[in-house]
Amino acid sequence: MNGEQAIDPALTQAEQALDAGRGLKGTGFWKAVGVLRRDRALAERYADRASVIDRRAFEKGVKLRVPLVPGLIALVLITAFGVVAVLASFIFGWGETFRRSTQLYNAAREAPTAAVPISFLLGTGALLIGTHSLAHYVVGRMAGIRFTHVFLGGPPPPRPGVKTDYATYLRATPRARAIMHASGAVVTKLLPFALLPVSVWLYEDWPWLTWVLIAIGIFQIVTDVVLSTKVSDWKKVRREMRAARG
Repeated sequence: MNGEQAIDPALTQAEQALDAGRGLKGTGFWKAVGVLRRDRALAERYADRASVIDRRAFEKGVKLRVPLVPGLIALVLITAFGVVAVLASFIFGWGETFRRSTQLYNAAREAPTAAVPISFLLGTGALLIGTHSLAHYVVGRMAGIRFTHVFLGGPPPPRPGVKTDYATYLRATPRARAIMHASGAVVTKLLPFALLPVSVWLYEDWPWLTWVLIAIGIFQIVTDVVLSTKVSDWKKVRREMRAARG
């Protein structure tokens, strides 16, 4: 598809398909959107119409969704829980070490409480879930991109995502869109390594926590290289960087 003449028919076919209860497959909509991503002038002209089509298709195809504000509140609460849980593991783990150093344990020495590693792992999981989409949202808003929903979807297993408002998405520069897509992936890749100081502090009693974090970090990097470049965030980053080059 080349140029403006092919865009209007594709958008019309997409609207007719949705009116008939069908999806966007075969309408040429996404090819038209590909043109709009690369041409700022055409994006300005057609962004609102494309956004309406995209939102209708999204609401038809994605059932596990909530409006943006309650979804963001849920993500913030999940992230806050993660922070509290990791801090609790650090505090209670430090208490175990302190009591031993002051010889408050008896000769038999009580076994360290299992609540510490459980709290640490739950907190790590919550942070991985919550911060990914929040990073997309924060960076996207800084670039002028708005969002409409929080949803569960993506490649298996389903995970939270934030749905862009396509009018503002198309009007943003390709580089800004690429940075927005990269932000969530970068945050979740850095997070396991950022938590290493806590796990190292707890290493004496729970050495395996450190190795679990390292394994999570490496696993995420490998899956990004193998999968995300084909079906997820890094695929979109590459797509937008190609659009930036024209």
